[in-house]
Amino acid sequence: MTMSDLARYQDPSTIQRVLHSARTIAIVGLSKNELRASYFVGYYLKRHGYRMIPVNPREAEILGEKCYASLLDIPEPVDIVNVFRAPDALPGIAREAVTIGTGTLWCQFGVINEEGAKIAEDGGVTVIVDRCLKVEHARYVGRMHWLGFNTQRITSVRAGLQ
Repeated sequence: MTMSDLARYQDPSTIQRVLHSARTIAIVGLSKNELRASYFVGYYLKRHGYRMIPVNPREAEILGEKCYASLLDIPEPVDIVNVFRAPDALPGIAREAVTIGTGTLWCQFGVINEEGAKIAEDGGVTVIVDRCLKVEHARYVGRMHWLGFNTQRITSVRAGLQ
């Protein structure tokens, strides 16, 4: 995938639209290991009011939510399919995302596969590649502080520097 292709899949206005319209997020490859990035992202999204659905065939439950073996097993509509899997798994996941009629296929950092992106795009699914859903949510929904947490204070000047 070329840099211009990547830029096309990282459009800020598309990311903002997706974040503000989504309510249900299926996380493919969600781990129950609290030290894994997928667990932290799932925890964060749940805390911020999203319906989070784990997709992991090796687990029964993660973060208090029932796990599903594949996207095809989820019995409700999904707005975003968030992928924490190796890039070579993306074409199959993209096919499932198209089949269930999701709105967006969101590929986390390093999950870059041109074939998978094309499958999703050709199926009418918005594609975001090589971006972290948690980081982008924090950036555009106003939950990011320069230290990485929310201080509940709205200002461009840090305390003590006024």
